[in-house]
Amino acid sequence: MFLNPVRHITFDALDPYRIAEFWSAVTGYPIHPDDVEGDDEILLESGQPGVPGLLFIRVPDAKSVKNRVHLDIQPPTGTRDETVARLTGLGARIVDDRRAEDGVLGWVVLADPEGNELCIERGVEERAAS
Repeated sequence: MFLNPVRHITFDALDPYRIAEFWSAVTGYPIHPDDVEGDDEILLESGQPGVPGLLFIRVPDAKSVKNRVHLDIQPPTGTRDETVARLTGLGARIVDDRRAEDGVLGWVVLADPEGNELCIERGVEERAAS
């Protein structure tokens, strides 16, 4: 039993719909059917019991300092490097590359299009193979 389960992880955003589209591509979570471009709040639903959704709330100011909390993403299929390439193609940028020279260990710190950090870890298949 959870004492206080997490319902949503909330992000401040200048453009909630645009940033929700990015995170939908990252997670596969769909945008709530009632939410449309121009809304001040956009929800991505996980569709899985007990797994929090991602909520994007319009704020007037841009991100100005490093996140105190960020999400670590572990690709369920494919590789860490393929995921980094896919997300940079969607508008993310590399902030810090923590991959080891051997290519086996480490992670990559990205920033989404509004500057929120996320880490891309080795994928499930990569971990199983090593």
